[in-house]
Parts: sequence; structure tokens; C-alpha cells
Amino acid sequence: MDTKTRIQSKLTTLYGRETADKVLPRLLGLIGDSPAPQPRKNLSLTERDVVLITYGDQVSTPDEAPLWTLHHFLRHTIRDHINTVHILPFYPYSSDDGFSVIDYEAVNPALGTWDDIHTLHQDFRLMFDAVFNHISAESAWFQAFLRGELPYTDYFVTVDPSVDLSLVRRPRALPLLTPFQTSMGEKHVWTTFSDDQIDLNAANPEVLLELIRILLFYVQQGADLIRLDAIGFLWKTIGTSCIHLPETHLIVQLMRDVLDLAAPNTLLVTETNVPHDENISYFGDGTNEAQMVYQFSLPPLVLHTFRTGDTRMLTRWAETIQRPSDQTAFFNFTASHDGIGVQPARGILRDDEIDALVDLASAHGGFVSYKNNSDGTRSPYELNITYFDAITDPEVTAQNPAVATRRFLCSQAIMLAFMGVPGIYFHSLFGSRNFHWGVEGTGRFRTINRQKLDSDALLVELNDSHSLRAQVYSQYLNLLNIRTREPAFHPVGGQTVLNLGAAVFGLERTSPDGEHRVLALHNVRGEPVALILPKGQGDGWHDLITDRHFTGSRLMLGPYQVAWLKSESGG
Repeated sequence: MDTKTRIQSKLTTLYGRETADKVLPRLLGLIGDSPAPQPRKNLSLTERDVVLITYGDQVSTPDEAPLWTLHHFLRHTIRDHINTVHILPFYPYSSDDGFSVIDYEAVNPALGTWDDIHTLHQDFRLMFDAVFNHISAESAWFQAFLRGELPYTDYFVTVDPSVDLSLVRRPRALPLLTPFQTSMGEKHVWTTFSDDQIDLNAANPEVLLELIRILLFYVQQGADLIRLDAIGFLWKTIGTSCIHLPETHLIVQLMRDVLDLAAPNTLLVTETNVPHDENISYFGDGTNEAQMVYQFSLPPLVLHTFRTGDTRMLTRWAETIQRPSDQTAFFNFTASHDGIGVQPARGILRDDEIDALVDLASAHGGFVSYKNNSDGTRSPYELNITYFDAITDPEVTAQNPAVATRRFLCSQAIMLAFMGVPGIYFHSLFGSRNFHWGVEGTGRFRTINRQKLDSDALLVELNDSHSLRAQVYSQYLNLLNIRTREPAFHPVGGQTVLNLGAAVFGLERTSPDGEHRVLALHNVRGEPVALILPKGQGDGWHDLITDRHFTGSRLMLGPYQVAWLKSESGG
């Protein structure tokens, strides 16, 4: 079955034969206006691919467009180590720090222009956000809905408040329906995330065509990767959980079909902050859906590992991680603009272990966000705290910043060693701490990890070798310098989990051609650990981090030490 036939089949399943026959030529017309198709590659990724996650105004300088300042800052700091930048939503917005989009096709003038985006693209690959589950209440689409103007009267989901929606899975402790006064009277509109984030009606094929058009517009503007934000909630069917529905998967697959025709090297990345088995369902069969999915279970499991000083749970989980094909890769991360989601750890960690993470976040100066459950209870949804302060008690950091830095970098090295592509949040790279006064100003817990920084002041700190930021930054860059030069860390290379006891998390990574092999070893405890390497691993080793060469199978790892050992006996 060719791609166009697959598209028609999906449209028919979603909307019926008659509607599909009308929609198909319009959709293909959108593709015809896109860049000419290129020969498809298996997966346009290598070990050199690392993603920096940042806001467009993450750093600023007076009288400069923030996107220009960001570009200038990144060129002089990370360009030789990180080749891709995920600019969090840079469109005009009304709330949620960008995720309530007013206009999908404009750059927020407070940040800069499309020219700034294009100039940044000259030095970095770019990831754009496609915030397609919802749109701002201030958007032209929703304002036209309120006025009763066609075709927007069916662009959103309205529900009688008497309807039983108790089965709907909620990511927030907020009302699911929000009343609005319209020209047709009061309407209760579906708002999954907030009363300013209005869910779009993907069951309307006109909405789907708009989303496809915007997807292709992002390609034209330079998107090498497109992140489908909160995509699991896209389709609503009353009487179901309204998450991960078959229709949602079909739409993601249809977007993949469209990009396979129009821009085959542009990758889809799904963002679904849910338990692991649900998350990886967006790989589809390994060829027909997202090329990359966020590895959402990794952040809470790494945090659990350092809280307990015990790697066994992380090891058992890592042994289950498999890619469905060489056309897919995990997007690994420990921190993002949001908090540390705990839902992806459910089914892996016990409830009391998750409660311990909640207690840890509070003890380390963070906050906890909750969600509503269908039985009327609520449960923790995410921990709001910087990853640095989550990993190490701030009091310990104050007493011994060198130890705190080693402990934090060990957590980051685990993420970097995992099979897949690493995503590094700006504040992790630069050792940021909890932004308490920011939370006081906004009243929102997530602000604790979203501090905006003065570019010049940050550069001053980075030039002070004694500062915490400089220590974290320089050591992080060293890890990246090693990782991006080592073929064994290729995103689709081999991965074998090593059982080395409770203190050390170990991975054996091999390049896709089998010619390069690295043992990645991470001591998660603040005390030395003696190791005997597994038999059959070879006799000669080069530690890529310390540049030390040695033979034999015995190794001593210092407190929180990372050793990436390359075999010197074949591979």
C-alpha cells in the first residue's frame, strides 16, 4: 500500500468514506505546496545529536531581541557540543509560558521574528512545538467561535455539563469543562489543561486540515524535529478515558504519512507524560508513527536511584527497554520546563516509593502538583523542582558544592549513556537552583524551574571557575565532548544492561556496525566501590573520561564517579 492510499484509509476510518473522498484531495494539495520529497533515510540521527531545551527568552540583554541574544549566547557556549535546539513555544501566547498559543504561525514579537529563527537555524538544527491539543482562549479561532462564526462553531468540543465524564483521565486538578458565553448562549467547552487552553475538535476534518497545514508550515520555517505536545489527549469520545484513543494514534500516523511525502527527514517526537507502556505505544509498529518518544520514566527512576543509593530498580527497568525498529529512537532527558512527572513511574515504583519522591521534593525546597482521579481522589502528578536540587539536598550543596556537582553529573551521565538522543534542559546544563522568588511572583509551582537569566551575568558566572555554574557547565561539556565523538553512543546502537550490584549502574553500548564498544559505569553512592568487570569483556580498557589506560577486570570507582571504558581489544 503506497503512502497516499494509507492516508485515504486513515481518513476513511476517522471520518467515513464520503468525507474522506472530499478531504483527501485538499490534504494532498497541502503536501503539493511543501518542499520536494527527498530519498528516505532510516533515521537521520547520529551520536553527535544532542538537544538543548530552552525558552526563546531564556537569556536576555537590554535592547536586544531575546532570540538574537539566545543565538549569540549559544554560539559562544555550546555550539561545538550541542547541535540541536528545542525552542519552547515561541508563538504569541496568553498563559502557561507559551503553551496557550494565540497564533500558531507567528513569532511572539517580544522574542523576535521569523528571521531570528532562520538565523538560529544556520548554526543549529531546530525542534518546534506543535501544540495541537489546545489553543488560547484569546486566539482568533476561539473568539470567532464565541461570536458564532462559521467554520469555527465546530472547531471546539462542547459538552452538556450533566454528561458523565468520570472516566476521562485528568492531568490536572482543575475543571474539565469551562463555561463561556457565546452568541448562542452559554456553552461548556472542553479544557483539559486550563480555562485558557481550549481543546481543539480533531473529529472535525476541517480542524485536521488546519493542523496539517501548520505542520507543513513549520517544516518550511526550518523545523528538523516537531514535538507533538500533549498529543495523547487529542481525540475525545465520551464514555472513554479520552487518552491514547485509536483515533489519536491514527492522526499521528497520518502526520507521519504526510511528512514521509513532504519532508521525510523531519522527525516527529511525541510528548506523552504517562506510564511507560502507554508512552512507547506512539512508536506504532516502528515504521508508521513517531520516530522518537520522550523517555518519561527515566527522570523519576534516576531520582529514585540517587535517593536510595540503589540501582537495582533502574537496572530492572532498563533491561526491558527495546526499540521496535532502527527507524525509532528514545528522547532521553531528566529535566524539562515542566516538573519531574511521577505518573510514568507508576507500575515500576511502589506507591510508597513514589511518596518518598514527593517527600524528597518538599524537603529539598520544591513543590508537588496533583491531578484529579476518576474516583474523586487526587494523586501526585509531578514534582516541581530543579533537577540539581532534586538530586542533592540544597544544604549539602551549600556545605560541599564539589560533591553535589559530582553527584548531579553522575545522574546526567546515566542519561547521556542511554540508548537514544539526549535532551538537556538549559537549567541543568548551567546548574540552576530552585527559583523560589519566581514562584512567589507568579503563584505557579512550575516557575521554580523556569527562571530567565541575564546573558552577561550568566557569562560572568561561567568565567568564574569557582562558581557552581562554571563547575557544572565545564564538566557537563566534557561529558558531551566525549559522548558526541564516540560511535558506541549512536542512538540506535546496541545496549546491554550490566548487573554490577546495587551501587553501580552499568550499560554496555555498541556502535551499529559492532566496531566500537563502551562500558558506561556510574557509582550512585558517596563512597568508593570496588568492581569486578563481567567475564568476556576484554582485558584492555581506556577510560574516556580520565584518559587512563589499564588492563584486568578489577576497578575502583570513587564516590559518584563515572567511568566510560572503551575496549582496547577489538571494538
